[in-house]
Amino acid sequence: MKKIQKILVSQPKPEGEKSPYFDIAKKYGVELVFRPFIRVEGLTSREFRQQKISISEFTAVIFTARQAVDHFFRICEEVRYQVPETLKYFCSSESIALYLQKYIPYRKRKIFHSPTGRFDDLIPILQKHHKEKYLFAVSDVNKDMLANLEKSKLQYTRAVMYRTVANDFGPDEPFDYDMLIFFSPEGIKALLKNFPEFQQEETRIATFGKTTAKEVATAGLRLDLDGSASATKSITATIDAYLEQENGLPKPEETDDEEDDNDSDVNPAD
Repeated sequence: MKKIQKILVSQPKPEGEKSPYFDIAKKYGVELVFRPFIRVEGLTSREFRQQKISISEFTAVIFTARQAVDHFFRICEEVRYQVPETLKYFCSSESIALYLQKYIPYRKRKIFHSPTGRFDDLIPILQKHHKEKYLFAVSDVNKDMLANLEKSKLQYTRAVMYRTVANDFGPDEPFDYDMLIFFSPEGIKALLKNFPEFQQEETRIATFGKTTAKEVATAGLRLDLDGSASATKSITATIDAYLEQENGLPKPEETDDEEDDNDSDVNPAD
């Protein structure tokens, strides 16, 4: 297979200039294009009310994404519900917990998070607070986490507050990538929605998340890199290792000083 030169990362472009993604692009001389296949739409307050959920009945809320945090507080404002100081927050990662600072005084609230960033490791913490009545703020496709939550026998209600929809490509938008990186099953579905005649051929597909990897097989595509099975701890480290395997490490470039030395007319014997 040909070397990888252009990669589509189906996520928004990282803010700032210090992302490991940019280090990878420079290291291997590849072009990274950040282009989400899906986008998030918040439910209207009217759509939320159709679920017949009263937020005031709950003593705690579960978050597994920053979007869930944003749309929870947006819905609360739109239905004119004042979030009480006594409400407890349980997050699937520390970064989501810290994101709550956008809306509440962090140190003055009861906030808990998974020690590993995995939702399954949040469940024991939820069970320690088994008397709470949990509101689980989710998207319309967030179902893969419910199995273990059901087994926990906790009091919880799944409240859909936002939906994911395909982020359509324009008719003149080029699609000439050597590698596609996906982070959700909806991304795979959006790929086939945008390009129903998609032929994978030499295009590599990488996924992060077990359900995303399964969706590749369901779609009849070839999975070249299963990030969930990688021994590395981070997404970028996994991509780095794969590019080294497929492309090889680039040869170090000669510096201007080295070139000057090589072109010098001075006789070393002088």
